[in-house]
Amino acid sequence: MLKTALVLGATGLVGKSLVEQLCADKRYQRVTCLIRKPLPKDYFADNSHKVQAIVVDFEQLQDYQGYFSAAHIYVCLGTTIKQAGSKQAFRKVDFEYVHVAAQLAKTLKAGSFVWISSVGANAHSPNFYLRVKGELENAILNMPGLPNAAAVRPSLLLGERNEMRPAEKLAAMFSPLISPFLLGGLKKYRPVQAAEVATHMIRLQVF
Repeated sequence: MLKTALVLGATGLVGKSLVEQLCADKRYQRVTCLIRKPLPKDYFADNSHKVQAIVVDFEQLQDYQGYFSAAHIYVCLGTTIKQAGSKQAFRKVDFEYVHVAAQLAKTLKAGSFVWISSVGANAHSPNFYLRVKGELENAILNMPGLPNAAAVRPSLLLGERNEMRPAEKLAAMFSPLISPFLLGGLKKYRPVQAAEVATHMIRLQVF
């Protein structure tokens, strides 16, 4: 049976690659994307006829709960404190929006729920970013009635960004030299291509 997918964060580095992979995957008949603003018709690659792009207000995500009955839900939402403007604004995107999405997935009995966290996520971390990521993992993975929930924990994401920060650009330049030395328990800190993260998210889903 062909599946339906719902994607939040479809315009980000991982999200865009994810949607394109879902469109190319013959197991999916429709890919619904909840977005903030309209997208150009050619935004995604081939098979974009599968995409149903819905402009929504993420502050009122519960008003669009019907879309959360999809078989597979993918959440690629994320920002930085600098982009968001404050820790409070960052938490709203990286915790609150994703948590509400998980609650709606539970209510609408979605088949599975996969979202992007971060390597090093820990609810007790002194680092605010990693602490928020860890708190979200605890909140979702301990949520009763939400089957097949999984967090993906990538390190530095590689790929073509619309806007790459200097530290990320520098890390991307040196990653081919550093990665071979990150072995064993350090392997998880290797920079990873966004497309690889998207592929891993799809593999985590239950068909």
